[in-house]
Amino acid sequence: MTDPLVERLRAQLGGVRDGALLRFSLGNALLGDGAYADAAQAFRDAIDFDPHYSAAWKLLGKALLAIDDHEGAAAAWRSGIDTATSRGDIQAAKEMTVFLNRISRPR
Repeated sequence: MTDPLVERLRAQLGGVRDGALLRFSLGNALLGDGAYADAAQAFRDAIDFDPHYSAAWKLLGKALLAIDDHEGAAAAWRSGIDTATSRGDIQAAKEMTVFLNRISRPR
C-alpha cells in the first residue's frame, strides 16, 4: 500500500511548489516508510535544488547508511558538515560529525 503523504508529495513534483523543501519532505516521508533508495534520490534532488541544505545532506547520509552504502553515507556527511559549517549551522555539523565518527570506527 502506498503512503498517502508520499502520493500527495509526488503529485506536486514539477509544479509551482517544487523545490528543495518539497523534495526533502518527500525524502523524509520515504525514509519513514523504509523506502531508503527512493529517499536517497529525493534527498539528492533536494540538494540539486539547494546544495546548501544541511538537513538534506544529513538525511541523505542516513538513507545511504540504511542501504549499506557506508562510503556514500560518509561522503554525504562530509559534504554536509562542510555545508553546515559554512552556513553557521553548528548543530547540524555536530550531528553529522557524530554519525561520521560512528561509521568510521572499526567494526
